[in-house]
Amino acid sequence: MLLQARQPVQPAVSLESRSVSVQSARVILLAGPSGSGKSYIARQTGLPVLCLDDFYKDGTDPTLPRVNDAVDWESPLSWDADAAMTAVTQLAYTGRTMTPAYDISLSRRVGEHEFRLDGAPLFFAEGIFAADIVDACAQVGLLADALALHRPRTVTFARRLVRDLAENRKPPMVLVRRGLRLWREDPVVLGRQRDLGCRPTSASALLRRTRYLLTAASRKPV
Repeated sequence: MLLQARQPVQPAVSLESRSVSVQSARVILLAGPSGSGKSYIARQTGLPVLCLDDFYKDGTDPTLPRVNDAVDWESPLSWDADAAMTAVTQLAYTGRTMTPAYDISLSRRVGEHEFRLDGAPLFFAEGIFAADIVDACAQVGLLADALALHRPRTVTFARRLVRDLAENRKPPMVLVRRGLRLWREDPVVLGRQRDLGCRPTSASALLRRTRYLLTAASRKPV
């Protein structure tokens, strides 16, 4: 069940990870329903793309929210907002961070890797919970924009099911049942993300907006 009535996660933002005193990049937060094509569209821009879904909590974490004795992976409480915010902050100020490698089929982190911006003035941070750190990013001056990718929900359902089956994320019947539930909740998900500060956008509008932000970033220091 989608926890639409809960307050957004407010991560404690620490800037202790800065290794330089001047901000070097800003983040475009990209939300949207699961399977809407967030990562694919973000990569079409040529900018670095941080996958926020890698910050899910491990399946054994006692703080995971549950509904009918099953983990509610659609709840923002299943996600480590503090760790995600720390990674975004480090990228904005140092251009690099260590991110977890998360295996959804195993529901746990299986390693970590370095993520680098290589001088890019902007980067995407995409995931279904991206909207939950909009306020935190804005408060510390890291936010370039906050968007929510919007597609017809039947298209999203089909994309999500094909992806999840191809990646063996969960047993097929679990994926089908989850997909049908998310199809019904698609408008609620987008509504919550909009309320948290993400502007609904199409893929083509997102690409145009990114080009505008890149042009603006090239004209003046970030």
